[in-house]
Amino acid sequence: MQIEAGVSLKSYNTFGLPAVAGRLVRITADADVRRLLELPGLGGAPKFVLGGGSNVILTRDMPELVLKVEVKGMRVASETADAFIVEAGGGESWHDLVAWTLDHGLPGLENMALIPGTVGAAPVQNIGAYGLELQDRFDSLDAVDLVTGRSVRLDASQCKFGYRDSIFKQALAGKSLITRVRFRLPRHWQPVLGYLDLERKMAETGNHAPDARTLFDWVCAIRRAKLPDPAVIGNVGSFFKNPLVTAEQCRDIIARDPHVVHYPMDGGGFKLAAGWLIDACGWKGKTVGHAGVYEKQALVLVNRGGAIGSEVQTLARAIQESVYGRFGIRLEIEPVVV
Repeated sequence: MQIEAGVSLKSYNTFGLPAVAGRLVRITADADVRRLLELPGLGGAPKFVLGGGSNVILTRDMPELVLKVEVKGMRVASETADAFIVEAGGGESWHDLVAWTLDHGLPGLENMALIPGTVGAAPVQNIGAYGLELQDRFDSLDAVDLVTGRSVRLDASQCKFGYRDSIFKQALAGKSLITRVRFRLPRHWQPVLGYLDLERKMAETGNHAPDARTLFDWVCAIRRAKLPDPAVIGNVGSFFKNPLVTAEQCRDIIARDPHVVHYPMDGGGFKLAAGWLIDACGWKGKTVGHAGVYEKQALVLVNRGGAIGSEVQTLARAIQESVYGRFGIRLEIEPVVV
């Protein structure tokens, strides 16, 4: 465990927003949390868990004790008759884990390649892309209670996964720190291909039965073509959730805008493409202060250089009001605004 004072968080959030942590604690093991909780003056202090900073909008300095998760390690933890159980430390890069599984002949996560952030943050958001969500491959995780220091193991039902949601954004928000996550990767792998961009790739290449490495390469190419690299242009990836609507709502929107991009969901509802809604309202490429909407993908807000958190908030609210005014749909922000 390492404790630092007056740490700039600009390089610890992918939007590149300025903020300072009064104290930052680097967590490399469960025991670090327990030791921290025993320290006078720090154990009972308010805490904020920070992974890769790819899902947070910082609007202020942080008086809270910032816990930087840096638990490392990737391994095959066990095997069953139908799956391999892969375990990774919460501080590992998510994309590095996806690449590692393929390098070891363990497909199943390839649709979620290049999603920024850490392994420990992935269950919090129930990340997903191109027809696959984390919950589809999830086995269990280890977390430490930030009040008692007790380590717990949670399965999928206990995590209460929803669309870009979990118990860690609800009842356990700010109350636990995820140290390790385990994934169930199928022995008998089948590609997940039911997404428009992947269907286009199949049509372009003539390959309608891609293997896992090909699918990984396709997803990486699609994301790089659409999304800015956070190391070059500050962003947090998708800024808004794709709204879920009833079949009746979807029919009503299609009647007014026949080209709206929509996907059928289990249960009869539909998911609308938030990027299409934002683009239809004319926001692509627009700027407010030093925050803007990415020219290639309206779902992504970017740092034009020198942006502060309040500018991002102002832009996001303007987009929400615009989309609501035209479509009657209230967009929900994906990242955590602090």
